[in-house]
Amino acid sequence: MSKPALTPGRDQARSTVLVVAAHPDDEVLGCGGTIARFAAEGSEVHVLLLADGETSRRTGSGVAVTPPSVEARNAACEAARVILAYATVEALGLPDQRLDSLELLDIVQRVEEVIKRRRPAVVLTHHAGDVNLDHRIVHDAVVTACRPQPGHSVRQLLFFEVPSSTEWRPPCSAQPFSPNWFLDISATLTTKIRALQAYGRELRGFPHARSLEAIEALARWRGASVGVGAAEAFMLGRSVL
Repeated sequence: MSKPALTPGRDQARSTVLVVAAHPDDEVLGCGGTIARFAAEGSEVHVLLLADGETSRRTGSGVAVTPPSVEARNAACEAARVILAYATVEALGLPDQRLDSLELLDIVQRVEEVIKRRRPAVVLTHHAGDVNLDHRIVHDAVVTACRPQPGHSVRQLLFFEVPSSTEWRPPCSAQPFSPNWFLDISATLTTKIRALQAYGRELRGFPHARSLEAIEALARWRGASVGVGAAEAFMLGRSVL
């Protein structure tokens, strides 16, 4: 199993980790077990969510969802935060599935402001090749915000996979997700599953990739790939020793 250049909670007395995700639930789907482990090991973990995850949806009658749906999604996010036991979550509430309607620079600057304020050593965000457009825009914004300038706090940049987005992108149409960095979540997989249950409206029945059975199977397979009981897989963007 690949080792991080910085192991939050072990190599640093109080390291700071920032997870930047497109929608409420992506943080748990992509790296919920990692968040729980880092938090348990003493790291200060913060989550930044860019889009609201709801306002692009419509009811069966074709009517757009209402603000209470956004409030319910945010409440689920807070419930998941308590389960994973990380420090803070910030939701910018940008338009769901319409991040491409905003100037990328404006999104980059919002991410930069949080990085400047939190000073994370480790940043985790979406993989570049996801089928979800918001995910790809968040990836680009984070990579830009974390460009390696002298004195920048970010020493490690990791990209996670999101079930029902990453694997839906045909490998011939974009960069495939080929993990080269794994974190053992054998001790926190059940915590991740409980956090996902807080997002019950977002889950689907098996064999959908966003079912609890499929999500656990992925964690077990990622773990078996590196000889542990369960793992979350990442692509390493950069690691500075």
